[in-house]
Amino acid sequence: MAGRLLKLSSLATAVFASSGVYLYNRQLDFNDLSLIRFGRAAATTAVISYDYLTAFKYVDHGTEEYWALKSKVHRRSAERLRDLCCANRGTFIKVGQHLGALDYLLPEEYTTTLKVLHSQAPQSSKEEIQQVIREDLGKELSELFVFFDEKPQGAASLAQVHKAVLHDGRTVAVKVQHPKVQRQSSKDILVMEVLVRAVHWLFPDFAFMWLVEEAKKNMPLELDFLNEGHNAETVSNMLTHFPFLKVPVIHWDLSTKRILTMEFAEGGQVNDREYMNAHGIDVNEISQNLGKIYSEMIFIHGFVHCDPHPGNVLVRKCPKSKKAEIVLLDHGLYQVLQPDFRMNYCRLWQALISGDMPGVERYSRKLGAGDLYPLFACVLTARSWTAVNSGIGSVPVTPSEDVEIRTNAALYLPQISDLLNRVPRQMLLLLKTNDLLRGIETTLQTRASSSSFINMSRCCIRALARHKRSKTRSRKELLQITLVESFNLWRLGMYELFLWLKSSLLGRGLSTLHAFLH
Repeated sequence: MAGRLLKLSSLATAVFASSGVYLYNRQLDFNDLSLIRFGRAAATTAVISYDYLTAFKYVDHGTEEYWALKSKVHRRSAERLRDLCCANRGTFIKVGQHLGALDYLLPEEYTTTLKVLHSQAPQSSKEEIQQVIREDLGKELSELFVFFDEKPQGAASLAQVHKAVLHDGRTVAVKVQHPKVQRQSSKDILVMEVLVRAVHWLFPDFAFMWLVEEAKKNMPLELDFLNEGHNAETVSNMLTHFPFLKVPVIHWDLSTKRILTMEFAEGGQVNDREYMNAHGIDVNEISQNLGKIYSEMIFIHGFVHCDPHPGNVLVRKCPKSKKAEIVLLDHGLYQVLQPDFRMNYCRLWQALISGDMPGVERYSRKLGAGDLYPLFACVLTARSWTAVNSGIGSVPVTPSEDVEIRTNAALYLPQISDLLNRVPRQMLLLLKTNDLLRGIETTLQTRASSSSFINMSRCCIRALARHKRSKTRSRKELLQITLVESFNLWRLGMYELFLWLKSSLLGRGLSTLHAFLH
């Protein structure tokens, strides 16, 4: 028995030693092991859950002390979640970034803490990038490019971008996927699903399965760079009538599922006011044009770029025309809106802008909000119920209203979770997109401007008329639809002219008064 045990021990030692040598030779990163990643995620989830379960035992609900303590628990839980995302990287960072963009849906402690994940994405080494290019394109860097900048222009959760020069002299941006992301993503999403279900069992009000479902659906699409290239071409052709929009041209001969090579485009981030002032770019013009792009995508075409964070939206002076341009990057995540959904969404926004409360209730219910339609209207517009009742097109946003909305995001988190599980899946990415665009407008100080509502209204009128035309073949009805559309667009144009004259006359009057006083 002792002999067998000795042999068994020797064999086990040999296997262990050879495994160690194998792992060492493979230079395995223990962070890549599913067990390590799951253990880290489970431990973080357990600590956060325990904190929420025990922190409020000796505090009366609703008191000042309770809310102050709740804010602290939110903050430290968000920091733990951020640290988990940074440690596990890849899909975890992507989901964390998604949560950080939901400014008016989640408590402020979470969104402000998780926003830093946009600047803390991992970088792959030069050797890893070379290996991906070698595997996918079958050539060395020197065979493909005369210059390849080893330092990435930017690193994101799923990929990083390098500047390079082709042999014909053209400068390109080469987006290369992190080599381990593809392999890890499906396992990471499974881990998230298990943990979200466990937390929901502990806290029934916590209903975030929508987040896992969206990750399951969207992650494979975002990891397919050929899909991203096709999206870029589609939106470029779709919005070709906007001379102020630039979508980089794709180099298909140097693109695969893990590599996307495109025209190189420089510029400042869309929320960088200093860059715009230094380059003579009109902030209001950029905000208005960005609104036109997204109104057209959402209401007219139902094909929506759903990741407009500032790093993906650049501004610059066009090298040829010297006019201001918006450069739209990262086309991996798009939402296709079904016609019925899009028409109800159009009618809902028309009702919200004009203060048509029966219409707000009717179309909110049609979009799945049910009895939570007042909350839905506030979440969609990031406005108070008072402003919604008055018509958001006629009531400016005040700092106190903004604070009220952010506070309510923490107070009504269970109801918001319930709402997000009720509405169609198409709505979830639209809400995220709305929040990202509002964040840009807030930074540019152009939030809730009359021009943005006029652009939205114009697109809604055109979309509804186009939809009605597609449903009839009667010449009489087609003529009637066209006349009604033309009249509504004319009336909107007259209102826009009135606002312009009013602001111009007021501006001249104030200038005259100022000169007289001095």
